[in-house]
Amino acid sequence: MLTNTDITELTEFRRLLHRFPEVSRDEGATAQRILDALAPLRPTRVLSGLGGHAVAAVFDSGLAGPAVLFRAELDALPIHEISDAPWRSTVAGKGHLCGHDGHMVMLLALGRLISRKPVAQGRVVLMFQPAEEDGSGARAVVADPAFAEIAPDWAFAIHNEPGRPFGFVATRAGLINCASQGLAITLVGKMAHAANPEDGVSPALAVAELIPALGQLGTGGALNEEFRLATVTHVNIGAPSFGIAPGEAQIFVTLRTALDTPMAGMAAQARGLAEETANKHGLTVSFEVQDDFAASINDAEAAQVAMAALGRLGVAHGPEGLPMRASEDFGVFGHDARSAMLCLGPGEDHATLHNPDYDFPDDLIPLGARIFEQIARDLMGSA
Repeated sequence: MLTNTDITELTEFRRLLHRFPEVSRDEGATAQRILDALAPLRPTRVLSGLGGHAVAAVFDSGLAGPAVLFRAELDALPIHEISDAPWRSTVAGKGHLCGHDGHMVMLLALGRLISRKPVAQGRVVLMFQPAEEDGSGARAVVADPAFAEIAPDWAFAIHNEPGRPFGFVATRAGLINCASQGLAITLVGKMAHAANPEDGVSPALAVAELIPALGQLGTGGALNEEFRLATVTHVNIGAPSFGIAPGEAQIFVTLRTALDTPMAGMAAQARGLAEETANKHGLTVSFEVQDDFAASINDAEAAQVAMAALGRLGVAHGPEGLPMRASEDFGVFGHDARSAMLCLGPGEDHATLHNPDYDFPDDLIPLGARIFEQIARDLMGSA
């Protein structure tokens, strides 16, 4: 059980992390703070630098049993925070506006509990993962050769989800978060003087055709296996000038599918459409993939383990609000382990994720730690 001193120290540490946010793939100082916080807990083993800046702390019972991984995220967002809190971000244009600072501290709280009362068998792995916000982190961690040494049988994560009552956990077996892919389409023609646009090759008409055509690749609807959604998120044509006819344009489109398999087909359609339109207008076209997320799908057995733990703790839970269109790269850990994501409510009126006025509610820290600990004890017992 966490003491009042624990909760005070963990809250202070959460607020320290909040003051110094680092964005995806740039989490070196955050990772070092986590390493420093883990040291007094004396884990059996600590791995750092996995897939970038990941830190993994292993608490090994020394006896055969399951390996159970609990994940939190290191990264913040490239969004300027608007807050009067004393612990607001000190870094202009960056903020912990998704709650990853709180998720990290839940994991550190779990580490305190396990260090004091070890599990009876198997090993607990606390995974502090980088680059969740751009979808690259989990894949990089799993692809790191060192990950094979701690590969889990089970994996669990908690993400706070505003709009749900405080302390309510939304979870279920099956789809939780959609797959998504950011596709940047660059069209190149030839600039010209605005007085003589016929001397150049403008991408303007191609862009005008592509925006509605890309949207028709997926229009949303029910979140079932047929779900497709294409959202144009950014368009740029030429320079902000009245004297130059544009010679280059860029379109960002986010593609979403309920499952991983259909994503390749949808992405191929988008590329084919852009290539056909570019050829029609005498343009060249190139592509870049960003923010590439696998679907997050809860294993039925892992979801049952999590729900049983919630029941034992008396934590209200259910499938309300699931699945979600939003993406989350935790699903990658479920490719080779039985995994489950739990969505923990910070309050129905709490600021939404990725908003400049969002802040993680510290009162969730002990609850998140208790949930994680109950799952660990249910799977591995207590020494």
